[in-house]
Amino acid sequence: MDRMSGSHVVRGSVSLPEAELMWRFSRSSGPGGQHVNTSDSQVELRFDLARTEALPEVWKRRALERLAGRLVDGVVVVRASEHRSQWRNRETAAVRLAALLAEATAPPPKPRKPTRIPRGINERRLREKKQRAETKRGRSRQNWA
Repeated sequence: MDRMSGSHVVRGSVSLPEAELMWRFSRSSGPGGQHVNTSDSQVELRFDLARTEALPEVWKRRALERLAGRLVDGVVVVRASEHRSQWRNRETAAVRLAALLAEATAPPPKPRKPTRIPRGINERRLREKKQRAETKRGRSRQNWA
C-alpha cells in the first residue's frame, strides 16, 4: 500500500497530484494511552478544487456545484483520525477525498422516461375496487334489528 507517494486516482486516468494536496496534522482525540499525547496522528487533507488543473473543466464545474455546501473558499477538507498511526490516517483521508471527488464528478443520471400503466392492470384495479365496494354495500343493507 505505498500509495502515498505520487498521485491518487479519482476515476479513469484522472488523478490528484501530490503537489496540490495540503496536509495538516494534529493530536487525535480519544483513547490511546501515553502515545496519544505525543503524536500528531489526526490528519486534515485540503484540496483546492476551485484552482486545480488536475481535473477536466467539466468535472471541476460539476464538483464545485455538487460540493458547494462543503467547500470553504473553493477548498474541500477531509479529516481522518480513526487509526493510531498517522500513516494509516493519511491513506484513509486520501482514499476518502478520491471517493468524494469521484462521486461529485460522476455524470448525472439519465432522466427517467415515464411509462404508461398497461390497460389490463388499470381495468383489473377498477374491477377489484368495484367488488370491494359491492361487498361493503352488502353489509350496510341488512337490517340487524
